[in-house]
Amino acid sequence: MIMSGLVDLHLHLLPGVDDGSKTLEETLEMARALVSLGYTHAAPSPHHRAEYASRDKALCAQKLEEVKTALAAAGLSLGLFVNAENFFLDEDLLPSLGTAASRTLGQGKVLLVEAPYQGPLPMLTSMVFRMKLKGVTPLIAHPERCFEFEKKGRAAELVQAGALLQLDLGALIGRYGKAAEKLARQFLADDLYAVAATDLHSPVNAKAWVGESLRALEKAAGATRFEALVKTRPAALLQGVTE
Repeated sequence: MIMSGLVDLHLHLLPGVDDGSKTLEETLEMARALVSLGYTHAAPSPHHRAEYASRDKALCAQKLEEVKTALAAAGLSLGLFVNAENFFLDEDLLPSLGTAASRTLGQGKVLLVEAPYQGPLPMLTSMVFRMKLKGVTPLIAHPERCFEFEKKGRAAELVQAGALLQLDLGALIGRYGKAAEKLARQFLADDLYAVAATDLHSPVNAKAWVGESLRALEKAAGATRFEALVKTRPAALLQGVTE
């Protein structure tokens, strides 16, 4: 599987299932923005949480196929893959790994998972270890936006434990405030991120802010690391290559 363009592993593209796209028309508008910026592949990541319809894995699979059909009809070349945004505090998370209920990325070796925005998560290292024992590598969404990662050295500790970190591109341009931007730039400077993703929820100004964020990333990381963060590494993770 050859992926020559940008690859997004975190976005809420499926319509009407969570706090992302509300309609198929919004989904197509978001896809147009991504394609215009050079994205060729994406793994929509509906929330796997009780408060959303996207908790239903079968529903999300159905929506994914509907979006694929709509993209083809609209002439939009954006290859889509299965994924979900899981939650570390979900009591079913660890028991589901290795079963049909698990909501892993692509080939099934990686799990996109988020920590709480507020409050500590002292058991995080232990959870990463238990996931690795089950043959799954956690890809931690937007750590720069989570309280747990404000602790000095915590991000590096989790990477050392075997987790991968995902940069939310918008953090680099201040979409989530100065504190998140500072952490994002520090983690980037320390080479702690494995991939960068949009976490796109809406078509509103999508082309403008994602484009600005990509330019900010390339300026901060340099051309080679930029390529790794938005092309080669996310493509590899889709195929189950985690090293």
